[in-house]
Amino acid sequence: QQPKQSTPKSPQRSSKWLGAAVCTARPGSVLHMALPPVLTADDRAAALAKAAEARRARAELKQLLKMGSISLRDAIDRTPNDEVIAKTKVLTVLESLPRLGKVKSRRLLEAIGIAESRRMQGLGEHQKAKLLQALEG
Repeated sequence: QQPKQSTPKSPQRSSKWLGAAVCTARPGSVLHMALPPVLTADDRAAALAKAAEARRARAELKQLLKMGSISLRDAIDRTPNDEVIAKTKVLTVLESLPRLGKVKSRRLLEAIGIAESRRMQGLGEHQKAKLLQALEG
């Protein structure tokens, strides 16, 4: 019996992280990945505070939707003027509505043809109308 000959692995298919991505389109070339910006301590603290405020505002919006203080129609109407609503995902808004959970919300989005990653500000007029018709009609 002859021993099996092992084929050496090419550098493009190596599973070890070498600190840079290897480009498989052009053998031998390396892609350099961008680094995040370097923030000062004050900039970092400001960014963390802004993120915390955005989370608090989204939680408040979800609570208002859940209690029925704001309807889907109200949320859609407020979207152009309210950055919190505009940047909230449609799926999150639907999941916050009474009688709609995760499964029903996803099924509704799929039936209408809206991506789960779509944000409120990205809804088209026809999509808004279909959402309102499905939930109000």
